[in-house]
Amino acid sequence: MTATPHHRLLAAARRGDAAGVRAALADGAPAETRDEELRSPLLLAVLGDHVEAARVLVAAGADANARDARHDSPWLATGATGSVAMLRVLLAADPAPDVRLTNRFGGTSLIPAAERGHVPYVRAVLRDTPIDVDHVNDLGWTALLEAVILGDGGPAHQKVVALLLAAGADPELADAYGATALEHAERRGHTALAALLRRTPTAPAAPG
Repeated sequence: MTATPHHRLLAAARRGDAAGVRAALADGAPAETRDEELRSPLLLAVLGDHVEAARVLVAAGADANARDARHDSPWLATGATGSVAMLRVLLAADPAPDVRLTNRFGGTSLIPAAERGHVPYVRAVLRDTPIDVDHVNDLGWTALLEAVILGDGGPAHQKVVALLLAAGADPELADAYGATALEHAERRGHTALAALLRRTPTAPAAPG
């Protein structure tokens, strides 16, 4: 059986075939078609970090805010993948990405990026968007808390914490149990993070 333009578009987006995406769109596939999990072609391209396929979809009017069955969107997915190139493609979308949009955990794209130590992404999203550095997710965690609680305390998470603090993140914001990022860092033995959070002279210099 010959695949429909709808199925061809989803398959091409999933594998990152920009020419295939362009051909399926030309054959009448809607840019906002969905798979069985309500994922749009743009979300599939973002999840695979297929930048050129995403660029074609954005040019065709694909929605960077379209949610799937798990409440993920193309924009939110960039926080998990940490792709700065994809972030830049989506920032050119019309409508523009809604940086206030939250995932199924109540977090913006900044929070999973901080958790995973995606330094270039954290730097770019803080510099290039009005994202709320102190947004609190459903667990009661900010990006700063998540970087400390779920990070490994290593160089990447140290840079993330420094970037968040430089962007105005409030180190005194506590979790749902009243513990601050500094208290979590001390409990975990992350001395470099604790030094950053205390803003002592021994803290590593903030990355440029």
